[in-house]
Amino acid sequence: MQGCKQGTIDVQLPGSIESQNEYFDLTVGKVKLKVEVAALPEERERGLMFRKSMGDDRGMIFIFKNATKQRFWMKNTRIPLDIGYFSSNGSLVEIHKAKPHDLSGVPSHSRDIQFVLELNVNAYKNLGIQLGDRIDLKLISDILQKRRLQPSEYNLP
Repeated sequence: MQGCKQGTIDVQLPGSIESQNEYFDLTVGKVKLKVEVAALPEERERGLMFRKSMGDDRGMIFIFKNATKQRFWMKNTRIPLDIGYFSSNGSLVEIHKAKPHDLSGVPSHSRDIQFVLELNVNAYKNLGIQLGDRIDLKLISDILQKRRLQPSEYNLP
């Protein structure tokens, strides 16, 4: 399971993105968002746990080194979310609703999921983001470089 990905983490991580409170610009289709990035395993495990709220144009993008089937759960996550599953080519292929504290998990149907974008519940619909909309993989590479991570390790240019 992912993000809010299943793991044993229950404490604040030094250097986690929540402690850095670092947001990056991300465009999905034509919609501009500010996102936090969960690219390291410990960041993905923590996800949006313990948050009380999130802005309408805010979210968290989970970046994986390889495209696989994904399953996200909501352990210690208080905010109802939309979970968008994006393929390795950056295309939005699935959107699922996730309820706070739900431990059953929200599985992807596709086995080609490399990016997952969590937004507030109904945000995809309210913002006009639709299946088939894409994220720019070059922008994801730039974000990783700003985080001092190597895009090539994530199979990105």
